[in-house]
Amino acid sequence: MSLKTLIKKYNLSLDDDFIKSCEIFISLLQKWGKIHNLTGNLEQSSIEKNIIDSIYPIEFLEDFESLADIGTGAGFPGLILAMYYKEKDIYLIEPRVKRVSFLNFVKASLGLKNLKVLQKRVEDVEDLEVDLITSRAVTNTKLLLDITSNIKKSSSSYLFYKGSMLDDELETAKINNYKIVSKDDRNYLYIKGKEC
Repeated sequence: MSLKTLIKKYNLSLDDDFIKSCEIFISLLQKWGKIHNLTGNLEQSSIEKNIIDSIYPIEFLEDFESLADIGTGAGFPGLILAMYYKEKDIYLIEPRVKRVSFLNFVKASLGLKNLKVLQKRVEDVEDLEVDLITSRAVTNTKLLLDITSNIKKSSSSYLFYKGSMLDDELETAKINNYKIVSKDDRNYLYIKGKEC
């Protein structure tokens, strides 16, 4: 199933500019990935599924001005969101050097002026507060909320890309004011900020 077919399947409104950026990203990830082991599966179809997984929340996200993605790795979801939200300030927080080099290379290749890549652990980030904090496959919900407290505003929202363990995590995290959007095997946990 091609990227365009997947976009149609999930009824996403994505323009040709975004799709072209995705094609460049896929090509770069496949080249870099073979050398630097950036992600597990470099098959075209697997990368396309990860792109759709990353971008699907545009359907339900409320407006924001700035976003920080924790542990971006090979670009999911933060880099993909930066390609879509070109008018927003996007920060990718990733401690590993090879992945940071790749993210910066893609940033330069696509001319993403809205994007800043920080080579740090999120706990060590200073002087940054964002409206929306995202993360995919990094750690459990409670720990994510704890380790990102230094970059949140009182009104910040969270978007965590979760799997089947979400119910257990919610019990431990003791949060309210959230919604869960499910697609295939993915649960998107959207925790609304106080002032939203």
